[in-house]
This record gives sequence, structure tokens and C-alpha cells, in this order.
Amino acid sequence: MVFISAWFLVASVSAKAPWPQQNPEGWGLAIIDVETTGLDPNYHELIDIGAIYTSLDGEVLGEFFVRVYPQYPERAGEVARAINGFDEVRWQSLEALSPAQAAKSFREFHQALARDKRFILTAYNAPFDRAFIDAFLKRQGLSYSDFYTYFVLDLPSMAFGLGITSLVNDDVADALGIPPETRNPLEHTGESGAQWNLQVYRALKEQQAKRLR
Repeated sequence: MVFISAWFLVASVSAKAPWPQQNPEGWGLAIIDVETTGLDPNYHELIDIGAIYTSLDGEVLGEFFVRVYPQYPERAGEVARAINGFDEVRWQSLEALSPAQAAKSFREFHQALARDKRFILTAYNAPFDRAFIDAFLKRQGLSYSDFYTYFVLDLPSMAFGLGITSLVNDDVADALGIPPETRNPLEHTGESGAQWNLQVYRALKEQQAKRLR
């Protein structure tokens, strides 16, 4: 049954080919980073979304950032608060949107750029971001599959394939010769994370190009 479900999903995507190697202009990357109230997408929630949509070469097509006021702020864990600076009063002062408003804004941003492209979610620890985006959209009556392909690009996995076998952000940054992601919780947002992810992607592309010369 699992095999059939996976086959169906891949077949659905295949029906919308051509693939990136056949039509690179018809594809793009949705470079995503989210901050959350914890680690469980079935219990915790998004508190912000940062997205940079690019071409496959990493050329910026559009940028998006929104803070989201969660439905259950009391579920925010202390570790999460220490990482991303979430605080109920602060989020209200920063005019965080309701989940419904944020989802509407995010959908409008995506639809404006997805008229002639299909986007692949790209992130650092992509399964985490995918799970939270999926849960967020479902709670608002939306479908992940209407936004992104079944496939994702995971940045540390891409780095691993080039011989950078540490999975820790700072180590990967050092190996790529780029600045580490900020540790300041008041500056650590989905926006800053997406920007850093784009730096990682571009550095990985550069390393790959050097190997092919």
C-alpha cells in the first residue's frame, strides 16, 4: 500500500513534466525557512515564514516574510523561544498576522510567481520545514501539493554529497566559506534563515562548478 501511494504521487508529478533538465526555465526553487513554537508539527505551530523564490541558478524572483500569531501560543517551548525570540506581547507589537491572514498572503505571493513555473521546496533540514508548511496549510484548508512538488531539496544532504559531512549549520558555513547563520534570537527569523539558505545553495553550486572545470 505504501508502494502504491508513493507510485501515485510520483506519477502525478510525472504527468506535469517536462522535468528540470528538459525545461529549466519552467522550474524554480522555493527557498524556505520557518520558525516554530516547537518540534512537533501536529502540536506546535509556525510563528513566521521566510521564502525566497529563485531560478534554478539561484537568481531571486521574489521574497516573502510574515510573522504569524499562533492559535495556541501557550504551547511554545522554552527552547523554541530562546532560539527565535517568540513572545506573545512582542509578536503582537510586531503586528503578526492571524494564521488565516498569513496563509492568504502566502498563497497570493506563491500564485503570482507560479503562473509559469513549478517550485521545489528547498531548505536546511527540508523535512522539518515541509512538515510545518504542510500542517499550516492544512489547518487553513489548503493543500501542500497545490504549492510545491512531491520532491524537496535538502541543503545539508546536498553538502554531504560534495564531501561536507557535518550536518551542523556553522560547520557547513565554515566549509563553504560563508558567514554562519545568526544566533541572536531577536534577529533569527524565517527571513534571515531563507537568506542564509540561499547563500548555502549558491556556495554549493559554486563548489560543484569548480569540480567540473
